[in-house]
Amino acid sequence: MPSFKTTLAASAIVAAMPGAASANALFDWIHGDWKLVVGATGMVAPDFEGSKDLMFRALPIISLGKAGPEARFTSRNDNISLSLFDNGRVRAGATGKIVFQRDEDDADELEGLDEVRWGVELGGFAEVYPIDWLRVRGELRHGIRSHSGVVADVAVDAFMDVTDTVRVSAGPRISWATADYFEAYYGVDASESVASGLSEYDPDGGLKSIGIGGAYDWQTTEKLTTSFFAEYERLMGSAADSSLVEEEGSPNQFTFGVSAAYRFDFTM
Repeated sequence: MPSFKTTLAASAIVAAMPGAASANALFDWIHGDWKLVVGATGMVAPDFEGSKDLMFRALPIISLGKAGPEARFTSRNDNISLSLFDNGRVRAGATGKIVFQRDEDDADELEGLDEVRWGVELGGFAEVYPIDWLRVRGELRHGIRSHSGVVADVAVDAFMDVTDTVRVSAGPRISWATADYFEAYYGVDASESVASGLSEYDPDGGLKSIGIGGAYDWQTTEKLTTSFFAEYERLMGSAADSSLVEEEGSPNQFTFGVSAAYRFDFTM
């Protein structure tokens, strides 16, 4: 389902079309059935990527899109996506991720390191169902403002409907990144080394992490969905070798939590 940001982007594209045709196209696109999903996620996760400490986080869930065919399987790891091709077995389209700011106010271990500004990662995704109960999804995203690197994620999820309202899923994950990404999050230059006490570190690109995750999704009511999830990620390569991780953090990253989301249906 397209997110609120996806909806805004599509509206902007239509609005850029000339004159009356623009107005008619926008009206035709807006008209119809819509879904608004709101909820919240509560989870325990690392203070920052590479941290040895866990903290509780609460995040909102907001998604707005036109009613239509639902994806056969979705994961909490899926970033904001707009499907441009879907034949039931293969889906592909645009994807994006919001990147939050990281600075020394987030954790003592980051004191003296340059901040990572908030920004986005934009790119594309593709997913395939080689068999009915297995999905393979890949995303390729380029950082904007927060970093100038490229990140590639691949996740494989086996899923099974235990009952009409309960689905369980699990599978491996793997991630790669370019040197520019690692430099923003794991690099330590000479001035940062003096200010932080960490050893200097100049990372290369390559494998970023491997891991595994699983979820238990319960369709509590027709419009309310509750989920329980857990993830383990092992930092690899330039991430694991960083002085930030070796001297102050940990390559082992755990995340687990719960979420609840309610769907509102309406017509424009």
